[in-house]
Amino acid sequence: MQAALLTYLRCPVTRSALRLQPISSCVKVYNGQGRTIQWQAILWADEDWFYPVINGIPRLTVEAFIDYDEFLKSHIEDYAQRRSFIEQKYPGLLAYVLKKNKRTKQSFAQEWGLFNYEEDKVWDAGKAGMLQRFLRETAETPQSLNGKLIFDAGCGNGLLNQLVSAEGATILGMDFSNSIERAFDKNEEENALFIQGDVQFPPVAFEVFDIVHSSGVLICTNNTELSFSCISPCVKAGGKLSVWLYHPRKDAIHNLFNFIRRFTSKLPVKLQYYLYKFTLLPISYIIKRIKGNKQNPREMMIDILDWFSPEFRWEHTHDEAKAWFYKRGFANTAITTNEVFGFNITGVKTAADK
Repeated sequence: MQAALLTYLRCPVTRSALRLQPISSCVKVYNGQGRTIQWQAILWADEDWFYPVINGIPRLTVEAFIDYDEFLKSHIEDYAQRRSFIEQKYPGLLAYVLKKNKRTKQSFAQEWGLFNYEEDKVWDAGKAGMLQRFLRETAETPQSLNGKLIFDAGCGNGLLNQLVSAEGATILGMDFSNSIERAFDKNEEENALFIQGDVQFPPVAFEVFDIVHSSGVLICTNNTELSFSCISPCVKAGGKLSVWLYHPRKDAIHNLFNFIRRFTSKLPVKLQYYLYKFTLLPISYIIKRIKGNKQNPREMMIDILDWFSPEFRWEHTHDEAKAWFYKRGFANTAITTNEVFGFNITGVKTAADK
């Protein structure tokens, strides 16, 4: 955890600033330069809540004190009493997050755990293509990114964050699952920051980010508009919110696959992997090769898992998404990309959220 990161962090429940209790530090190399970072620490909220920093990454989900109990037991003397107090004081909140988050964490950890940083493309795009896609989606240029503060709410493998940071931006990438560990480990840009967090409880300061971008993430939560409303306060007045969403398609095969995933997505995540590997992957490989697609089997499998494995997968119309922006004080709403499976939409915040 870089020292600069603490400025942007907040308790996802109480919204208070966080106090750092260091445990250990290490040196991480960014573009050939060694920098001292906090490797292990505790982050304390003003009231009740506490969060671990493990292997350099702040773990800022509501349920982090449960997920990382072994670490916390070894570093907080009265951990058991503190945990019991939170469980008794916030039973409804904990029941909600534990129910909605379990399968989604497993699904995306498995998906991005397959990604090979040296060989694989992301959604059939190399590094240059990824950056160009981000620029199209956000209606920015390499020059306009310079000096901006960006929040990537759902950064996946984190590769895009490195590319954006190299253009002069400071970008805070957040992801839900333990895939954030590989994103952090592979990062070589000092101004690409990483945390583990939940889009419905964003553990970052409100009204500070020039751009908040969430690509293909909100539609994989239990309620897309609710998740949208949770990240929109992070945008500062005059800043930009950018989201990529699936849209409905009048396509029989598409709708058949959506029908099938209603059932297969309920299977154990590991079982799904082998089911798709021996059924959908061979078919996908043959069809894509016939069409001239040169994705490798691993990239194809990531695509399949991204469609079939998440517990939630919602589709929304352009007008529906525009209404979300208008209701929350955003203007200049624009569809910046419109593709086969989905679209990106942006809006500019006209005033601070009340």
